[in-house]
Amino acid sequence: MTNQKAILRDRARRERSQKFISSSFNVILKAPEIESATTIASYISYEFEPSTVEINEAFLRSGKVLLLPRINGDQLEWVRWDGDPANLVTKKKISEPVGPALTDLSQIQAIVVPALRIDQSGFRLGQGGGYYDRALVHLKAWKIGLVYAGELSSEVLPHEPHDVPLDAAATPSIVVRFNR
Repeated sequence: MTNQKAILRDRARRERSQKFISSSFNVILKAPEIESATTIASYISYEFEPSTVEINEAFLRSGKVLLLPRINGDQLEWVRWDGDPANLVTKKKISEPVGPALTDLSQIQAIVVPALRIDQSGFRLGQGGGYYDRALVHLKAWKIGLVYAGELSSEVLPHEPHDVPLDAAATPSIVVRFNR
């Protein structure tokens, strides 16, 4: 199955880079789960990923606690970020926050997750490192993935027992909730 996922990842990355148009994902700001959350985990997008710049700025402007992931071994840890680029360190292409890691994960009420594709059951095709699947299993937060229009898949994506489905997906124009 991992070979099948690798083939799908390569195709998805290629298609995304060929069709890339910078888009706003502000549509998620009106989701009740985001509006009511006081602590949100997100990420710093890079390259052809759906941009998180506007939504992260909006979270901070509205007074929410914004957490970003940092890789620690084979795990993600969550660090509060104040929006200052000086408080980020870039490793390879990924910007990570500096500072102490959150110890109480129950504080996270919503999490914005990167994805290459998301199917109708909420399973996502990620970049392949497994970091988010290992992290999501420990979070009770509402989970939403960002994808471009056309990356919501009508085909069932391959998934394994450890894969954690999302609660919703957002394109630049809609939020889709998954029934489970």
